Amino acid sequence: MKTVHAAVVNAVREPIRVEALTLRAPRDDEVLVRLGASGVCHSDLHVINGDLPMPLPTVLGHEGAGVVEAVGAGVRRVKDGDHVVLSWVPYCGSCWYCESGRTHLCEMGYVKALAAEVFSRDGSAVGQLAGVGSMAEWTVVPESGCIPIDADIPLDRACLIGCGVMTGVGAVINTARVEAGQSVAVFGA
Repeated sequence: MKTVHAAVVNAVREPIRVEALTLRAPRDDEVLVRLGASGVCHSDLHVINGDLPMPLPTVLGHEGAGVVEAVGAGVRRVKDGDHVVLSWVPYCGSCWYCESGRTHLCEMGYVKALAAEVFSRDGSAVGQLAGVGSMAEWTVVPESGCIPIDADIPLDRACLIGCGVMTGVGAVINTARVEAGQSVAVFGA
């Protein structure tokens, strides 16, 4: 267990507070990450305003990048010292979607991450937005939610890959179906 400082929303339309929380150690398939940067997404504002209902209190942030500091016994893809981008779309690896190569559609990995209860305050659970909680000094996330990156990529830029880049590229490839060599214009970005 570790004491960490995190940006917490305790009630709808109330100010965010930086609070000291307890962070539990990673379990078998989880990773402890020291955050180097966290993006601010409109989803954070949706939580604060109550437009994205979720149990409160919760640690904000789902766009993060940092350095792995500890791994659970079953973790194989990342190790201590690795630089990683955090993803709010972890996958279980064993459902029909995962086995068919569509891990982005896995619901079980996300449900498990949301139920992980890694943060607490005075013995009571504090949630983590999208199973990430990147607006903290450290967080614990599923191994499948950690994407290794080169150590020379600045973390304050890499953190944006976790949502803004991922959803933008996903929209281009999966929704607009843009192919190599095509021209595209984006309006209102």
